[in-house]
Amino acid sequence: MTKQKFVLKLKLDDGNKRKKALKTVATTNGIFLGVTSMRLDGDKLIVIGDGTDEVHLTTQLRKKMGYADLISVSSGDENVQPLVYPYQYSYA
Repeated sequence: MTKQKFVLKLKLDDGNKRKKALKTVATTNGIFLGVTSMRLDGDKLIVIGDGTDEVHLTTQLRKKMGYADLISVSSGDENVQPLVYPYQYSYA
């Protein structure tokens, strides 16, 4: 399976809601084993994982938080850039 990245929009007004959202992602059945990275960026929760079910996670967040919207799903390897070596000058 390939890595996939999905972005969820949540209403995160205070620290308790942020903590509750991260705890829900970490403890949802079938999700924890595949999640390699999760972070909060403002009101967006970005989850990168292998074999994760984004629809099930969105449903669980809606039950716990009241509002969750799945914004995008993409491959998780989009930030990998090729290694660039600097050009070496030789002065003779």
